[in-house]
Amino acid sequence: MAGELAYQQTAERLGLNLPTFYFGLKTKSTPDTLYKIIKQEERTTLEQLIGQYGNWQQISGYYLSLKQLETSVLAMPNDSSLLPQKRKVRNKIRDLYISSQAGKINNQLKLIAADIQADSTLQATVGTQLKTLENNYKQMVDGATPAQNYVPSVAWYGTKNQYHRWISGFLKGDFGISYLDNRPVASKIWDALRWTLTINLISLLVSYILAIFLGVWSAVRKGTKADQIVTTALFVLYSLPSFWIGTMLIVFFTSPEYGMNLFPPGQVTSLPIDAPFWQRFVDIGYHLTLPIICISYGSLAFISRQMRGGMLSILQQDYIRTARAKGLSEKQVIWRHAFRNSLFPIITLFASIFPATIAGSIVIEVIYSIPGMGMLSLGAINARDWPWCLPFCC
Repeated sequence: MAGELAYQQTAERLGLNLPTFYFGLKTKSTPDTLYKIIKQEERTTLEQLIGQYGNWQQISGYYLSLKQLETSVLAMPNDSSLLPQKRKVRNKIRDLYISSQAGKINNQLKLIAADIQADSTLQATVGTQLKTLENNYKQMVDGATPAQNYVPSVAWYGTKNQYHRWISGFLKGDFGISYLDNRPVASKIWDALRWTLTINLISLLVSYILAIFLGVWSAVRKGTKADQIVTTALFVLYSLPSFWIGTMLIVFFTSPEYGMNLFPPGQVTSLPIDAPFWQRFVDIGYHLTLPIICISYGSLAFISRQMRGGMLSILQQDYIRTARAKGLSEKQVIWRHAFRNSLFPIITLFASIFPATIAGSIVIEVIYSIPGMGMLSLGAINARDWPWCLPFCC
């Protein structure tokens, strides 16, 4: 019974003893309070019994008498001579909680009756409860009203439901407590988010700086051999999947067996937290070099192509020809007149590139064991840590 009490207390703490939503669609035979049956397998069995017989009053009487029989058996002293028979009866009672077919229930009741009758102490203590259970089961079967299952009904639960409790906390920044380590989910999100934002913002900064100058350089040399080589290289680079690039970088740049042991294969730092700031700063940058390369190259290829197209469009404008006619140098025409106006298209691209970059960094975080949002979210999904998962499923 201690385990049952702990189960109930945990359900109350997590709000699982509440209805799911503000209202529920059901049949007339289904009670409004079925959600109070916390254990999923027992609630499923009751739903199946309702579907067969449709008389909730008799079904609940059968269920309560089953509970009373179990309680009486568990309350008996754990005498060494009685314990084996007591366990046999308890196991068969547990089977009844997950049995909804008439044949199986009848068979289990006969087995329980035989086990109880085989021991005089059990017969004297729980014989009456067994008789009550058998009578209630007979009343449930004889008083079946399956037609009630075809009458629709709506149950209104108000604000005392699991969704309202969750959405209220969500809007306040309270995402609940993690099932894995009992830490507040908001605290875990912040610890992971700072690493995800760090590597993604640095990657975007690197991508934009390189892409802008590469795009301008390629546009100025339109049609040349160098432009064709750069265009082909960026096209190939853009088509390569990041997880493959990440794996290849680990193979060839972190292992002396296949290449050069230049970078660490994962994690964000190898120094303790009390190490000097600048040492940790350099060490973190050293560890994040390969992940940043993996996240940057796709954006670099895309942005540079957009920058090249924007630059070529600007260079065909009349005011560019006017600037050249005025005698300005080609450097002044490119960087003072054309460059500034060609920036507008790629600036607006940031709104779409930034979310895509964060989404793409999930795989990279897993490959390089970076404790960011991607790695921890994947771990939470695999571990079914729902308070962590739900903020990102909305």
